[in-house]
Amino acid sequence: MSPIDQRADVKIIFALTLVHFIGDFYNSFIIPLLPLFIAKYSLTLAQAGLIVGFSRFLAFIVQPPVGYLADRYPTRVFALGGPLLVMIFIPFSGIAPTFWLLLICVSLGSIGSSMFHPTVAGMVSRYAGRHLGFSMSIFIMGGTLSFGVGPLFITWFVNNFGLKAMPLTMVIGLGVMVFLFKAVPMPVVEGLKENGLIGSIRVVFGAVWKPVFLVWLVMALRAFVAQSYLTFMPVLFAKEGYSLISIGTLVSLFTVAGAISGMVAGHLADRIGYKPVFFAAHALTIPCMLLLLFLRGNWVFPAAFATGFCNLATLPLGVALVQKLAPRGKSMASSLMTGLAFGVGGLMTPLTGLMADYLSIRSVLGMLAAIPLITIILIAFFPSDKRD
Repeated sequence: MSPIDQRADVKIIFALTLVHFIGDFYNSFIIPLLPLFIAKYSLTLAQAGLIVGFSRFLAFIVQPPVGYLADRYPTRVFALGGPLLVMIFIPFSGIAPTFWLLLICVSLGSIGSSMFHPTVAGMVSRYAGRHLGFSMSIFIMGGTLSFGVGPLFITWFVNNFGLKAMPLTMVIGLGVMVFLFKAVPMPVVEGLKENGLIGSIRVVFGAVWKPVFLVWLVMALRAFVAQSYLTFMPVLFAKEGYSLISIGTLVSLFTVAGAISGMVAGHLADRIGYKPVFFAAHALTIPCMLLLLFLRGNWVFPAAFATGFCNLATLPLGVALVQKLAPRGKSMASSLMTGLAFGVGGLMTPLTGLMADYLSIRSVLGMLAAIPLITIILIAFFPSDKRD
Protein backbone atom coordinates (compact mmCIF):
# COMPACT_ATOMS: atom_id res chain seq x y z
CA MET A 1 0.00 0.00 0.00
CA SER A 2 2.26 2.78 -1.13
CA PRO A 3 1.44 4.57 -4.37
CA ILE A 4 2.88 8.02 -3.92
CA ASP A 5 -0.39 9.81 -4.70
CA GLN A 6 -2.40 7.81 -2.18
CA ARG A 7 -4.30 9.71 0.50
CA ALA A 8 -4.09 8.90 4.16
CA ASP A 9 -6.93 6.87 5.67
CA VAL A 10 -7.97 9.40 8.32
CA LYS A 11 -10.32 7.08 10.24
CA ILE A 12 -7.73 4.35 10.72
CA ILE A 13 -4.94 6.82 11.54
CA PHE A 14 -7.28 8.26 14.20
CA ALA A 15 -7.99 4.80 15.65
CA LEU A 16 -4.28 3.94 15.77
CA THR A 17 -3.54 7.31 17.38
CA LEU A 18 -6.23 6.64 19.99
CA VAL A 19 -4.58 3.29 20.83
CA HIS A 20 -1.33 5.19 21.37
CA PHE A 21 -3.07 7.87 23.44
CA ILE A 22 -4.98 5.60 25.81
CA GLY A 23 -2.06 3.23 26.38
CA ASP A 24 0.40 6.01 27.15
CA PHE A 25 -2.22 7.94 29.17
CA TYR A 26 -1.96 5.32 31.90
CA ASN A 27 1.77 4.89 31.42
CA SER A 28 2.19 8.61 32.16
CA PHE A 29 0.87 8.25 35.73
CA ILE A 30 4.11 7.01 37.28
CA ILE A 31 6.60 9.85 36.74
CA PRO A 32 4.61 12.75 38.29
CA LEU A 33 3.83 10.52 41.29
CA LEU A 34 7.51 9.70 41.94
CA PRO A 35 7.78 12.22 44.81
CA LEU A 36 4.86 10.45 46.54
CA PHE A 37 6.37 7.00 45.92
CA ILE A 38 9.74 8.21 47.23
CA ALA A 39 8.06 9.42 50.42
CA LYS A 40 5.81 6.36 50.79
CA TYR A 41 8.60 3.77 50.40
CA SER A 42 11.56 5.93 51.61
CA LEU A 43 13.38 5.49 48.29
CA THR A 44 16.79 6.76 47.26
CA LEU A 45 17.10 8.63 43.97
CA ALA A 46 18.79 5.56 42.47
CA GLN A 47 15.73 3.46 43.42
CA ALA A 48 13.45 6.10 41.92
CA GLY A 49 15.50 5.91 38.72
CA LEU A 50 15.18 2.11 38.87
CA ILE A 51 11.39 2.37 38.59
CA VAL A 52 11.73 4.19 35.28
CA GLY A 53 14.84 2.34 34.13
CA PHE A 54 13.34 -1.11 34.72
CA SER A 55 10.25 -0.25 32.71
CA ARG A 56 12.50 0.92 29.87
CA PHE A 57 14.50 -2.30 30.17
CA LEU A 58 11.30 -4.23 29.50
CA ALA A 59 10.71 -2.07 26.43
CA PHE A 60 14.24 -3.01 25.36
CA ILE A 61 13.45 -6.73 25.80
CA VAL A 62 9.84 -6.95 24.63
CA GLN A 63 9.47 -4.58 21.67
CA PRO A 64 11.95 -6.14 19.18
CA PRO A 65 10.45 -9.68 19.35
CA VAL A 66 6.94 -8.19 19.20
CA GLY A 67 7.96 -6.20 16.11
CA TYR A 68 9.37 -9.38 14.57
CA LEU A 69 6.18 -11.36 15.28
CA ALA A 70 3.93 -8.53 14.07
CA ASP A 71 5.68 -8.56 10.68
CA ARG A 72 5.06 -12.32 10.41
CA TYR A 73 1.61 -13.02 11.85
CA PRO A 74 -1.63 -11.01 11.40
CA THR A 75 -3.10 -10.58 14.90
CA ARG A 76 -4.68 -7.82 16.98
CA VAL A 77 -3.43 -9.34 20.25
CA PHE A 78 -0.50 -6.94 20.47
CA ALA A 79 -2.35 -3.82 19.32
CA LEU A 80 -5.33 -4.28 21.65
CA GLY A 81 -4.06 -6.60 24.39
CA GLY A 82 -1.15 -4.29 25.21
CA PRO A 83 -3.28 -1.28 26.20
CA LEU A 84 -5.45 -3.54 28.36
CA LEU A 85 -2.41 -4.58 30.42
CA VAL A 86 -1.36 -0.94 30.89
CA MET A 87 -4.77 0.32 32.00
CA ILE A 88 -5.17 -2.56 34.49
CA PHE A 89 -1.76 -2.77 36.17
CA ILE A 90 -0.62 0.87 36.29
CA PRO A 91 -3.67 1.92 38.36
CA PHE A 92 -2.92 -0.93 40.79
CA SER A 93 0.45 0.70 41.53
CA GLY A 94 -1.44 3.11 43.78
CA ILE A 95 -2.35 0.32 46.22
CA ALA A 96 0.95 -1.63 46.08
CA PRO A 97 1.95 -2.27 49.73
CA THR A 98 5.71 -2.56 49.06
CA PHE A 99 8.30 -1.10 46.70
CA TRP A 100 8.79 -4.47 44.99
CA LEU A 101 5.08 -4.91 44.32
CA LEU A 102 5.04 -1.36 42.96
CA LEU A 103 7.88 -2.36 40.64
CA ILE A 104 5.93 -5.45 39.52
CA CYS A 105 2.82 -3.36 38.72
CA VAL A 106 4.89 -0.85 36.75
CA SER A 107 6.71 -3.68 34.96
CA LEU A 108 3.52 -5.46 33.86
CA GLY A 109 2.13 -2.16 32.63
CA SER A 110 5.38 -1.53 30.76
CA ILE A 111 5.12 -4.94 29.10
CA GLY A 112 1.67 -3.98 27.86
CA SER A 113 3.01 -0.69 26.55
CA SER A 114 5.85 -2.50 24.79
CA MET A 115 3.37 -4.86 23.12
CA PHE A 116 1.30 -2.30 21.26
CA HIS A 117 3.91 0.30 20.24
CA PRO A 118 5.78 -1.50 17.40
CA THR A 119 2.64 -3.13 15.98
CA VAL A 120 0.55 0.03 15.85
CA ALA A 121 3.42 2.23 14.68
CA GLY A 122 4.13 -0.30 11.91
CA MET A 123 0.51 -0.01 10.74
CA VAL A 124 0.66 3.78 10.37
CA SER A 125 2.78 3.79 7.21
CA ARG A 126 0.33 1.40 5.51
CA TYR A 127 -2.49 3.94 5.87
CA ALA A 128 -0.44 7.17 5.63
CA GLY A 129 -0.34 7.47 1.85
CA ARG A 130 2.36 9.90 0.76
CA HIS A 131 2.20 11.84 4.04
CA LEU A 132 4.23 9.45 6.17
CA GLY A 133 6.11 12.12 8.14
CA PHE A 134 2.95 14.03 9.07
CA SER A 135 0.85 10.89 9.70
CA MET A 136 3.57 9.48 11.94
CA SER A 137 3.74 12.78 13.81
CA ILE A 138 -0.04 12.61 14.40
CA PHE A 139 0.35 9.07 15.72
CA ILE A 140 3.28 10.04 17.97
CA MET A 141 1.26 13.07 19.09
CA GLY A 142 -1.26 10.64 20.57
CA GLY A 143 1.43 9.34 22.91
CA THR A 144 3.12 12.63 23.72
CA LEU A 145 -0.22 14.39 24.25
CA SER A 146 -1.28 11.66 26.67
CA PHE A 147 1.95 12.26 28.61
CA GLY A 148 0.78 15.86 28.83
CA VAL A 149 -2.83 15.20 29.84
CA GLY A 150 -2.11 12.13 32.00
CA PRO A 151 0.12 13.85 34.61
CA LEU A 152 -2.39 16.68 35.00
CA PHE A 153 -5.22 14.21 35.46
CA ILE A 154 -3.46 11.84 37.85
CA THR A 155 -1.97 14.57 40.07
CA TRP A 156 -5.43 16.16 40.34
CA PHE A 157 -7.02 12.76 41.00
CA VAL A 158 -4.50 11.66 43.63
CA ASN A 159 -4.47 15.09 45.26
CA ASN A 160 -8.24 14.80 45.77
CA PHE A 161 -8.80 11.07 46.28
CA GLY A 162 -5.40 9.61 47.22
CA LEU A 163 -3.20 6.87 45.79
CA LYS A 164 -5.55 4.13 46.99
CA ALA A 165 -8.29 5.33 44.61
CA MET A 166 -6.13 4.89 41.49
CA PRO A 167 -7.74 1.55 40.41
CA LEU A 168 -10.96 3.49 39.74
CA THR A 169 -9.25 5.25 36.83
CA MET A 170 -9.24 2.07 34.70
CA VAL A 171 -12.95 2.64 33.96
CA ILE A 172 -11.98 5.37 31.46
CA GLY A 173 -9.69 3.11 29.45
CA LEU A 174 -12.04 0.14 29.39
CA GLY A 175 -14.72 2.37 27.88
CA VAL A 176 -12.34 3.51 25.11
CA MET A 177 -11.37 -0.10 24.38
CA VAL A 178 -14.96 -0.91 23.37
CA PHE A 179 -14.59 1.53 20.46
CA LEU A 180 -11.07 0.37 19.57
CA PHE A 181 -12.09 -3.28 19.29
CA LYS A 182 -14.44 -2.19 16.49
CA ALA A 183 -12.22 0.42 14.81
CA VAL A 184 -8.70 -1.05 14.68
CA PRO A 185 -8.16 -3.24 11.59
CA MET A 186 -6.24 -6.50 11.39
CA PRO A 187 -2.54 -5.80 10.71
CA VAL A 188 -1.13 -6.85 7.33
CA VAL A 189 2.08 -8.88 7.51
CA GLU A 190 5.20 -7.91 5.57
CA GLY A 191 5.84 -11.23 3.82
CA LEU A 192 8.66 -12.35 6.12
CA LYS A 193 7.04 -15.52 7.42
CA GLU A 194 9.42 -17.78 5.55
CA ASN A 195 12.42 -16.20 7.29
CA GLY A 196 13.58 -16.81 10.85
CA LEU A 197 14.55 -13.99 13.18
CA ILE A 198 18.10 -13.63 11.87
CA GLY A 199 16.96 -14.04 8.28
CA SER A 200 14.29 -11.38 8.74
CA ILE A 201 16.81 -8.97 10.23
CA ARG A 202 19.10 -9.52 7.24
CA VAL A 203 16.27 -8.99 4.76
CA VAL A 204 14.98 -5.85 6.49
CA PHE A 205 18.21 -4.15 7.59
CA GLY A 206 21.06 -5.84 5.73
CA ALA A 207 21.63 -3.20 3.05
CA VAL A 208 20.87 -0.19 5.26
CA TRP A 209 22.21 -1.18 8.68
CA LYS A 210 24.73 1.66 8.89
CA PRO A 211 22.28 4.59 8.46
CA VAL A 212 19.69 2.74 10.57
CA PHE A 213 22.24 2.35 13.37
CA LEU A 214 23.09 6.07 13.20
CA VAL A 215 19.43 7.05 13.52
CA TRP A 216 19.00 4.56 16.36
CA LEU A 217 22.01 5.94 18.25
CA VAL A 218 20.76 9.53 17.97
CA MET A 219 17.30 8.47 19.12
CA ALA A 220 18.71 6.48 22.08
CA LEU A 221 20.75 9.48 23.27
CA ARG A 222 17.74 11.76 22.80
CA ALA A 223 15.62 9.33 24.86
CA PHE A 224 18.23 9.26 27.63
CA VAL A 225 18.07 13.05 27.98
CA ALA A 226 14.27 13.13 27.82
CA GLN A 227 13.77 10.32 30.32
CA SER A 228 16.31 11.79 32.74
CA TYR A 229 14.52 15.14 32.69
CA LEU A 230 11.05 13.62 32.94
CA THR A 231 12.12 11.38 35.84
CA PHE A 232 14.09 13.86 37.94
CA MET A 233 12.46 17.17 37.05
CA PRO A 234 9.50 16.33 39.39
CA VAL A 235 11.92 15.32 42.16
CA LEU A 236 14.01 18.49 41.72
CA PHE A 237 11.08 20.88 41.82
CA ALA A 238 9.37 18.99 44.66
CA LYS A 239 12.51 19.59 46.75
CA GLU A 240 12.31 23.26 45.86
CA GLY A 241 8.78 23.59 47.20
CA TYR A 242 6.62 23.30 44.07
CA SER A 243 3.21 21.70 44.70
CA LEU A 244 2.11 18.33 43.28
CA ILE A 245 -0.22 20.13 40.85
CA SER A 246 2.65 22.40 39.70
CA ILE A 247 4.85 19.36 39.14
CA GLY A 248 2.14 17.69 37.09
CA THR A 249 1.83 20.91 35.09
CA LEU A 250 5.59 20.97 34.39
CA VAL A 251 5.54 17.38 33.14
CA SER A 252 2.47 18.12 31.03
CA LEU A 253 4.00 21.23 29.49
CA PHE A 254 7.15 19.28 28.61
CA THR A 255 5.19 16.54 26.85
CA VAL A 256 2.40 18.62 25.30
CA ALA A 257 5.11 20.77 23.74
CA GLY A 258 6.53 17.59 22.23
CA ALA A 259 3.13 16.71 20.76
CA ILE A 260 2.97 20.10 19.07
CA SER A 261 6.57 20.11 17.87
CA GLY A 262 6.24 16.55 16.56
CA MET A 263 3.47 17.66 14.20
CA VAL A 264 5.47 20.72 13.14
CA ALA A 265 8.57 18.59 12.59
CA GLY A 266 6.64 15.95 10.64
CA HIS A 267 5.14 18.58 8.34
CA LEU A 268 8.51 20.25 7.78
CA ALA A 269 10.25 16.91 7.16
CA ASP A 270 7.73 16.07 4.41
CA ARG A 271 8.57 19.41 2.77
CA ILE A 272 12.29 20.07 3.31
CA GLY A 273 13.67 16.71 4.45
CA TYR A 274 14.40 15.00 7.75
CA LYS A 275 18.04 15.97 8.24
CA PRO A 276 17.70 19.77 8.62
CA VAL A 277 14.82 19.32 11.08
CA PHE A 278 16.99 16.97 13.17
CA PHE A 279 19.80 19.54 13.17
CA ALA A 280 17.59 22.43 14.27
CA ALA A 281 15.78 20.52 17.03
CA HIS A 282 18.92 19.10 18.64
CA ALA A 283 20.80 22.42 18.47
CA LEU A 284 17.95 24.34 20.13
CA THR A 285 17.59 21.70 22.86
CA ILE A 286 20.85 22.80 24.54
CA PRO A 287 19.93 26.39 25.54
CA CYS A 288 16.40 25.31 26.48
CA MET A 289 17.72 22.68 28.91
CA LEU A 290 20.00 25.20 30.58
CA LEU A 291 17.21 27.76 30.89
CA LEU A 292 14.97 25.19 32.58
CA LEU A 293 17.65 24.47 35.17
CA PHE A 294 18.71 28.02 35.98
CA LEU A 295 15.49 30.02 35.77
CA ARG A 296 13.43 30.42 38.93
CA GLY A 297 9.80 30.95 39.93
CA ASN A 298 7.12 30.80 37.27
CA TRP A 299 9.75 31.07 34.52
CA VAL A 300 10.32 27.31 34.82
CA PHE A 301 6.94 26.64 33.18
CA PRO A 302 7.70 28.22 29.76
CA ALA A 303 11.23 26.77 30.01
CA ALA A 304 9.78 23.26 30.48
CA PHE A 305 7.58 23.82 27.43
CA ALA A 306 10.53 24.98 25.32
CA THR A 307 12.72 22.06 26.42
CA GLY A 308 10.06 19.48 25.59
CA PHE A 309 9.30 21.24 22.30
CA CYS A 310 12.88 20.84 21.08
CA ASN A 311 13.84 17.53 22.70
CA LEU A 312 10.75 15.57 21.63
CA ALA A 313 10.35 17.09 18.14
CA THR A 314 12.32 14.38 16.35
CA LEU A 315 10.62 11.39 17.99
CA PRO A 316 8.19 10.78 15.06
CA LEU A 317 10.93 11.55 12.54
CA GLY A 318 13.17 8.77 13.85
CA VAL A 319 10.39 6.21 13.42
CA ALA A 320 9.36 7.48 9.98
CA LEU A 321 12.93 7.76 8.69
CA VAL A 322 13.81 4.18 9.64
CA GLN A 323 10.57 2.93 8.07
CA LYS A 324 11.63 4.68 4.87
CA LEU A 325 15.07 3.09 5.03
CA ALA A 326 13.67 -0.39 5.79
CA PRO A 327 10.17 -0.53 4.25
CA ARG A 328 9.82 -4.33 4.34
CA GLY A 329 9.82 -4.59 8.12
CA LYS A 330 7.82 -1.62 9.39
CA SER A 331 7.02 -3.11 12.80
CA MET A 332 10.61 -4.25 13.31
CA ALA A 333 11.84 -0.81 12.25
CA SER A 334 9.39 0.83 14.65
CA SER A 335 10.54 -1.43 17.48
CA LEU A 336 14.08 -0.13 16.98
CA MET A 337 12.98 3.44 17.62
CA THR A 338 10.18 2.93 20.18
CA GLY A 339 11.73 -0.10 21.88
CA LEU A 340 15.48 -0.43 21.58
CA ALA A 341 16.25 3.29 21.39
CA PHE A 342 13.71 4.30 24.02
CA GLY A 343 14.63 1.28 26.14
CA VAL A 344 18.38 1.87 26.06
CA GLY A 345 17.86 5.55 26.80
CA GLY A 346 15.64 4.69 29.75
CA LEU A 347 18.04 2.01 30.98
CA MET A 348 20.60 4.74 31.60
CA THR A 349 18.16 6.74 33.77
CA PRO A 350 19.23 4.99 37.02
CA LEU A 351 22.76 6.20 36.24
CA THR A 352 21.44 9.75 36.36
CA GLY A 353 19.85 9.03 39.73
CA LEU A 354 23.00 7.39 41.08
CA MET A 355 25.09 10.41 40.10
CA ALA A 356 22.49 12.74 41.62
CA ASP A 357 22.76 10.87 44.95
CA TYR A 358 26.42 11.96 45.11
CA LEU A 359 26.25 15.33 43.35
CA SER A 360 22.95 17.17 42.93
CA ILE A 361 20.02 16.70 40.57
CA ARG A 362 20.50 20.15 39.05
CA SER A 363 24.21 19.67 38.32
CA VAL A 364 23.71 16.21 36.78
CA LEU A 365 20.87 17.40 34.55
CA GLY A 366 23.09 20.31 33.52
CA MET A 367 25.81 17.88 32.45
CA LEU A 368 23.29 16.18 30.13
CA ALA A 369 23.14 19.36 28.06
CA ALA A 370 26.37 18.19 26.43
CA ILE A 371 24.67 15.17 24.85
CA PRO A 372 22.90 17.12 22.04
CA LEU A 373 26.36 18.32 20.98
CA ILE A 374 27.23 14.67 20.32
CA THR A 375 23.99 13.95 18.47
CA ILE A 376 24.49 16.98 16.18
CA ILE A 377 27.78 15.45 15.02
CA LEU A 378 26.09 12.09 14.39
CA ILE A 379 23.22 13.72 12.46
CA ALA A 380 25.78 15.12 10.00
CA PHE A 381 26.34 11.53 8.83
CA PHE A 382 22.64 10.80 8.21
CA PRO A 383 21.83 9.87 4.58
CA SER A 384 20.61 12.71 2.39
CA ASP A 385 16.83 12.90 2.16
CA LYS A 386 15.60 14.29 -1.15
CA ARG A 387 11.94 15.20 -1.35
CA ASP A 388 9.74 13.32 -3.81
